[in-house]
Amino acid sequence: MSAVAKARHMGPRKVDLLLKGCDVVTVDGKNRVIRDGAVAVAGNRIVWIGKASAAAREVVATSTVDGCGQIAMPGLIDAHVHTAQTLLRGKLAEIGRRQQVKNPPWKNYYIPFEGMLTDEDVYLSGLLCYTNMLSVGTTCFAEAGGPHPDAMGRAAVDVGIRGFVALSTIDQGVKTPRTMIATTAQAYDRNVALVKRWKGTAQGTDRVQAWLSLRQIIVCSPELIKAMAEAARALDVKIHTHLCEGVYEIDYALEKFGKRPAEYLHDLGALDRHMHCAHSVLLSAEEMDLYVKHRPSACHCAFNNYHIGPHRLSEMWKRGIDIGLGTDGAASWGSLDIFQVAHMTRVGQQAVMGTPLAYRNVTPSEEILKVATNGGARALGIEKEIGSLEVGKKADILLVDRSQLDHLPLYDPYFVAANSVVGRDVRSVVVDGKLVMKDRELLTVDRAEIERRLAERLPRLMERFDAMVA
Repeated sequence: MSAVAKARHMGPRKVDLLLKGCDVVTVDGKNRVIRDGAVAVAGNRIVWIGKASAAAREVVATSTVDGCGQIAMPGLIDAHVHTAQTLLRGKLAEIGRRQQVKNPPWKNYYIPFEGMLTDEDVYLSGLLCYTNMLSVGTTCFAEAGGPHPDAMGRAAVDVGIRGFVALSTIDQGVKTPRTMIATTAQAYDRNVALVKRWKGTAQGTDRVQAWLSLRQIIVCSPELIKAMAEAARALDVKIHTHLCEGVYEIDYALEKFGKRPAEYLHDLGALDRHMHCAHSVLLSAEEMDLYVKHRPSACHCAFNNYHIGPHRLSEMWKRGIDIGLGTDGAASWGSLDIFQVAHMTRVGQQAVMGTPLAYRNVTPSEEILKVATNGGARALGIEKEIGSLEVGKKADILLVDRSQLDHLPLYDPYFVAANSVVGRDVRSVVVDGKLVMKDRELLTVDRAEIERRLAERLPRLMERFDAMVA
C-alpha cells in the first residue's frame, strides 16, 4: 500500500489548528494561490494545505479559525529593528520643534538613550515593540543590537513572537556612553555568552535565540571584528551589523584603512554568510561583487535608506544576494509595519532603478512581498523553516482582511496582499503554531497593562533624556 493510500485508509489526520475558508497565498516557489482554501497545523508545523472543501476528509482539528473573507499568507519578517529605541517613537520630531536636531541622530540621541535604559525599561520597550509587530503582521525579527538583550528575549518569549536578540557591541569611539562601551575582551565574551544562553531550547523555546553583534566599523576595533567573525563560524550564528550606511563611514574606512567598508571586512576575513549587513546602501560595484561572491546577507530599510542614497535592492535580489526588509525600529519613521516598508520599497526602486531607464515595472509588488517573506527568511538563515506557507515549514501565518473597499474587486488575492494590504488589515496571527492574535485581540499580553506601565515610566525617562541631550 502506498503512503498516500495508507494515509487515506487510516482516515483524517488529527491536527491542532485549522485555518479554513481563506484564500491561501503561499508565496512559495510556485506562487500558488488557493481560493477558498485551508491550512492545517500540528504542533508548530504546517502539515496540510488544500481546498476548504477537502479539509473535512483530510484533517480533524482541535481548534478551527474561520478565515472567510480573509487571506492566509506567511508572516512578515523585520530583518533589522532597534527594540530599545521603541520608546523614542516621535521624540526627535518633538525635539525638532523646539531646537535644531543634532546629526547624526544615532550618535547624538539613539546610543545615549540606549545607554540610560535599565533592564526593566528594555523589557517594557520589548513588550511594546513586539506586540506592535504582531498587530501589523510581523512574526519574526532580527534585533540590531541593543542594551539588556536578555530583557528583549524575555519580552519576545512572553509576547509569542519569533526573533533573534543581540547586544549592542562597541569597544572604541568618542562620545560613547560609559554603559555602552566595553573592552575588546569584554565585548567578545558578552556576545558569546549571550548566544550560548539562548542557544537551541536553553530558554525553553527555540523560537527566540541570540546573534552576535558589531554596532558598526567606526566603533569596533579590527581585533574585535576578527574575533567575532571566528566566533560566528564556530557557533554557526550571524553577526548583525550596520554597513555602508553613510558617507562618514566610507570616509572613515578609506582614511583609516585605504578600503571601503565591505572591502575592509573582507580583508579581515569577516565578510561571509555569517555577516548580516543592515542598510548596505552605498555599495560600490566592487563591494556589490563581494556580496555576491562571499554571501553576506543584507536588509533594506526603505523608511530611512532613501535618505542616505539610491539603494539597489532590485539588483541585489536579481543577483541572488540574501536580502530582506526592515523597519530600522520606531525611533525615526515611527511605523513598524513591514507592509508599508514594502510599498515604499517598490516606489523607491522604481524611482532609482526603473524610471531613469523608462522601465515601468522594475520591481513588481509581488516580488517585493517575496523579499519581505522569503528574502527575510534567507537573510536570517532560516529559509528552510519559515518565509512561505508550505507543508513541513513552521506555522507562522497571517490572516488578513480582504473585504475593505480598497481591496475590491478581488480578482487576485496575491495582488491584494502585495499592493493593498497594510498592517491594520491583519486580523489573526499564528506564530510557531500558536494563535497569538485573534480578530485583532492580542492573546498573550495585556495591552492595558503595557499602556499603564508606559504612562508610569515614560515621564521620568523622558525628563532625564531631555536634560541629557539639551
